[in-house]
Amino acid sequence: MSDLGALAVIFDLDGTLVDSEPNYFAASRRTLAEYGVPDYTWADHESYVGVSTRDTVLLWRERYGLRVPAGELLAAADRRYLELARARTRVYPEMRALLELLAADGVPTAVASGSSPEAMAAVLAGTGLDALVRVVVSAADVPRGKPAPDTFLEAARRLGADPYDCVVLEDAAPGAAAAHAAGMRCIAVPYVDGQADDPGFATASLLLRGGQKEFTARSAYAWLREPAAG
Repeated sequence: MSDLGALAVIFDLDGTLVDSEPNYFAASRRTLAEYGVPDYTWADHESYVGVSTRDTVLLWRERYGLRVPAGELLAAADRRYLELARARTRVYPEMRALLELLAADGVPTAVASGSSPEAMAAVLAGTGLDALVRVVVSAADVPRGKPAPDTFLEAARRLGADPYDCVVLEDAAPGAAAAHAAGMRCIAVPYVDGQADDPGFATASLLLRGGQKEFTARSAYAWLREPAAG
């Protein structure tokens, strides 16, 4: 066990560890254009940040009146995203630095995301982050996506950690709400400017309203070492 006791840290992937939202936006825009929705904007995309791809395509079908089967739409979106993700995905340097600090301390870590297993594998392998985490949980591993707590609870189970001892890092309100529902503390680093007041962030143990611009590995690591956080 590390000198941080029973602490375990669970990271969201998209928008938290990596800036994959531009790739998701491009893939979504191309997919929807193929199915007759040509005017999908970044503002539209922001409303799906933190929502699993599986749930996003269901919302698309309802919002745009699409008759295409959800499975076909999901496969098309995933295929386009994988093409982009394999080409390039940017890791937030301070998030990588925090993972490295935790790995050096022997703190068990996981990545729990609403992305598909294929998308997660492509990003984690392509960025080298897979070498720094013990457990990976995808949308396919649980019955419900965020804001349900399933992904985080499954990550804790695989780590052998009590949810009470887990801290989640999240960029989206549904994810922060999921952490709270799982009985876990949360460091919230909002991806979308202006969403820090979303009720989903209200239960976060630490809210960095400035998002990634405010986040540093050293300050987060110091917070995790505080008795109140551990």
